[in-house]
Amino acid sequence: MASTETPVCDFGAPAPDFSLPGVDGKTWNRDDCKGERGLLVMFICNHCPYVQAVRERIVRDARELAALGIGCVAISSNDANDYPEDSFDQMQRVAADHEFPFPYLYDETQAVARAYGAVCTPDFFGYDAGLGLQYRGRLDASRKEAAPADVRRDLFEAMKQVAETGSGPADQIPSIGCSIKWLAD
Repeated sequence: MASTETPVCDFGAPAPDFSLPGVDGKTWNRDDCKGERGLLVMFICNHCPYVQAVRERIVRDARELAALGIGCVAISSNDANDYPEDSFDQMQRVAADHEFPFPYLYDETQAVARAYGAVCTPDFFGYDAGLGLQYRGRLDASRKEAAPADVRRDLFEAMKQVAETGSGPADQIPSIGCSIKWLAD
C-alpha cells in the first residue's frame, strides 16, 4: 500500500460534471451537490487507513462547510472486485454508521476519478461558486493516524476562505493517502 501525494492546485480548472449512483438510492450530478458558494468533491474509500483516520473530521468539516454555503460530495472509485470492503453495499454501511451529511457516490467505471485527475484517498477538490478549482490540498496534518485535535484545519480554512472571498489560499499542502485502486486493463 504505497502512499501517493496529490499534485499542485490548478487554479480555475473547471469541475467536471458527473452522474453517479448514491448510497441513498438517488443518482447525483455535480450541480445537485453544489452549494451557493462552492463545492467540495472528496475522493475517499472505506478501507484506506488515511481516510479512516480522518473520517469523523471529514463529517465535521462537511457539516460546518454546508453552513457556509459549500456543498460537499464524496466519491469512491476503487476497484471493488479487488477491494471488497469498498463495494457499494459496504459504502452504504459506512455512510450510515458515520452519518455522512453528504452524498456518497460510487464511480464503478472510474471515469469520474480520471476526469478529475484524482490520485489518492483522500483527495480533495475545492471549487468556488463558479466551479473553478481553488483548493487541492490536505484535510490537516493527519496521516494514517489522526493528528492532534488542535491541529490547523487546512481544508476547512481554505474552503471557508473560498466561501468568503471566492479564492483559495496560494499556499497549499498536498493531501497524501493510498493510491486509487484502478481497474485492471
